[in-house]
Order: sequence, then C-alpha cells, then structure tokens
Amino acid sequence: MSEKIVAEETTAKTSSDQDTVELAVSTKAQRYITKVDFRLIPVLGCTYTILFLDRTNIANARIEGLEKGLNMPANGYNTCLWIFFIPFVLIEIPSNIIMGLPRVKPNIFLGLNTIILGIISMCQGLTHSYGGLLALRFLMGIFEATLPAGAAFLIGEYYTRREASLRFACFFTFGVLGPCISGLLAYGIRNMNGIEGKEGWRWIFILEGIFTIAISFLVFLVVPNFPEKTKFLTPAEKEHLLHKLHADKGDQKLTLKSVPWFKVLSDYKIWFPTLMFFCCDMTAASMSSFIPTILTELGWKAARAQVMSIPIWLTGIVFQLFGCWVSGRVGKRFPFVLFGIATVLVGWIIQLVYSNNKGLSAGIRYLGLFCMSGGTFLQMAMTTSWMTNNLRGRASIGVGTAIILGLGNCANFVAANVFIKKEAPFYPTGFKTGLGLTIVGAAFCLIFVALLWHHNQNLNKKRGEIGGEDDQEEYRYVY
Repeated sequence: MSEKIVAEETTAKTSSDQDTVELAVSTKAQRYITKVDFRLIPVLGCTYTILFLDRTNIANARIEGLEKGLNMPANGYNTCLWIFFIPFVLIEIPSNIIMGLPRVKPNIFLGLNTIILGIISMCQGLTHSYGGLLALRFLMGIFEATLPAGAAFLIGEYYTRREASLRFACFFTFGVLGPCISGLLAYGIRNMNGIEGKEGWRWIFILEGIFTIAISFLVFLVVPNFPEKTKFLTPAEKEHLLHKLHADKGDQKLTLKSVPWFKVLSDYKIWFPTLMFFCCDMTAASMSSFIPTILTELGWKAARAQVMSIPIWLTGIVFQLFGCWVSGRVGKRFPFVLFGIATVLVGWIIQLVYSNNKGLSAGIRYLGLFCMSGGTFLQMAMTTSWMTNNLRGRASIGVGTAIILGLGNCANFVAANVFIKKEAPFYPTGFKTGLGLTIVGAAFCLIFVALLWHHNQNLNKKRGEIGGEDDQEEYRYVY
C-alpha cells in the first residue's frame, strides 16, 4: 500500500472558526499528530511548569521562614516578586526573534537557557543576604523569559486553528501543575530543615533548581526544530503536515526578513488578547504569590496550608482542559472566555465580602479561591489560542506569543504591590484591584469580539462582490 498521503480540499462551514480546508487522509497518515503531541507538549509544558514553580516556591519559602532567614525588610518579599518581572517583560520579544532566526535551533536555545536558570534557582537557596536574593531574582527573569514565550511560539507553528486550542490548554496545564508540585514538594521538603545545616526554605530552592536542570537535558534531546526543518517525522508525514498548515493558514511568511515591524507590533489582534491576559493574570499572580499565606491566615498551620493549596490548582486544570476541548469542538472562543471571567468575578466578590465582613466563614473564602483558579486558567489558555488563531506569519506569531506572555504577565507588578502586608489577612486593596481588573478584562473581550465580527462582515460583503479566498493578508477571523 502506497505511503503517499492523499489530501483534498473540501468546503469549510461558515459557522466554523476554521473556514479552512479539511483534509481527508488515511488513518495511518494521521498517526503522526500523536507523535507531534508527545514530542512537543510534555517537554515544552515542563518549561512552563518551571515558570510557575519559580513563582510559587518563593511563596512556599516565605511561610517556612525566608523573610526571617535573610532579615528582609517589611516590603522585601514584594520587591522580590516584582524585580523578577522587569527583565522578564523586556527580554521576551527579542528572545522569540532570536529563536526564529534561520541558524538558531529551538532545542539548543531553550536548553541552554533552562540549564542556566536551574543553576540560578539553586543559588537562591545558598545566598545569605537579601541583596543577593534580589540579584538572583533579576537574573532569573532574564533566562526564564525565553521559556514560556519560546514554547508557545513553537506550539503555535505546529498546529492548525482547530488543533491549537486543546494543545495550548495542555501546555498551560503544565503551568498549573507547578503550584501543585510546589505545594507538595514544600510539604515534604520542610522536613529537611537542618540537613547539612540549611533551613527548610533553602532546600525548597535547591531541589527545585535541580529539577530545572534535569528538564534542560530533555529540552536538548526532545524539542524539535520548526515544522519546515523538522527531522523526527518521515518525509510523507512532514509533507502532509506542511500541506495541512498551508491549507489552514495560507502561504505564511516564515522568514524574518523584510518584515513590516510597525504593522506587526501595532496589530490589535495581538494587543487586545494581551490586555485580556493581563487582566486575568492579575488573578493568577495573586493566587501564586499569596495562596499559602492566605491559607495560613485562615487558621491552617504551614504544613496543612501547603497541602490545602493543591485542590485549588487542580480545579484550574479541570476547567482549562474541559473548556478548551469543548471550544475546539464548537469552534468558538469568546463564550468560554466570558464564562471564565464570570467565574473569577464570583471569587473576587467572595474575597471582598470577606474583607468587609470578618464574621464570614473562612470556608466560603476557600471556595472563592476555587472559582478564581477555574476561571482564570480557562481564560489564559483560551486567550493565547484565540490570539494565535488570528495571526499569520512567523514574525506575527513569534512577537504575539512574546507580548502576551511577557507584557501580559505585568499583572505581577500590580499583584506584588496591592497585597499590602499590614492589611493581612483581609487585603481590601488587593481584592478591589483584582475585581476591577477582571471587569475591565470583560470589556476588552467584548470590544475584541466586536472588531473581529466587523472585519468578517466587511470581508463577506467584499467577497460577495468580487470573490476571493483566505490568504496571508486577507482572511476571516476566529471569534
């Protein structure tokens, strides 16, 4: 039986988010999609896990004595949080541009950054001064910036619009696993207090740094090159993959030469999802940084607080995977984003009511954290997928993923400064800020949908008069 892959174009449904060509291929030929999934998602997902491990391990270390151990000032912990994001935001766009250059291999680029990051992470557990910790947090921001943006960039290049939603959900799920693992590890590692003369909080940094170094070797060995240069697929599989991507996305510009950078950088299809991501990341940043502290202030001791944080993050995983799977089936994005926003609003309102009514049951506040986790992580995966669905060309996808995961994460600056220590455990400033930004995110979502709908209506009218098909410059948007 011939190994040649047969592909033919069919008419795309106008109600679908695809409006692209469906390909009829043999079952045997389709098996390579699973091969791509296993080659990309687990390892690249682990790089995103590292990001959330590094965000949450400092929160876990805090309740194990970090501030006292380094004689940190009153606002020292908050400073450690926001100083990380200064280089993180600035480096992501240049990083993706470098990774997209013809002679740069993604596995080498991401692998080197991962191993350096692991070494720096370990050093956090070895430093004996507050200034040293600040310097290490700044360096971590530089090398960690390359990982989530680069991983999302590569994933966006391998999948069609229909396929991308669930794959981004799986990718972001690894991020949610970070806090789960961090809480579990912190619960176990805290018992290492005193070993080799080091406090328990130091071992949290050291062992999780070793984990990062281990992941770097997998990145070197497993992560593939971009689709047109990949070598892990057979020639027939590679040909079909490129044919399928071309049918879905048109004749994309794959080089970074002669790119209209002003047009790319000013594209509203990048900036509206980024603003939406920023608003929902306020919730994720607040949770990552302060859940262990909030749980201890609800009356649980440090050990139990570490464990009680795990179900909160698992809820985010369930919402994320199920929501993105359904979204891929029905071909819509914005209803799921709005549902996530509504769920988060419930969580913030509970926290705000608690801060104004000290007699409210602590269990209700705990329930609010589940609402926040489920809603915010559904939004993060869906918004990133939604953005890449509406971009064309390697330059746009590379810059778009860098901006949404770089500037979108600037919410961490806000979260690090509105949860004021003297307002604990009720944090009225933090809760009001989170609620307000969530409402603003809903407004951005509605405006974005209106712009996409308006574009499609104009395109339908134009094509009704002169005809035409989707290409690199002119195509229907997904909403």
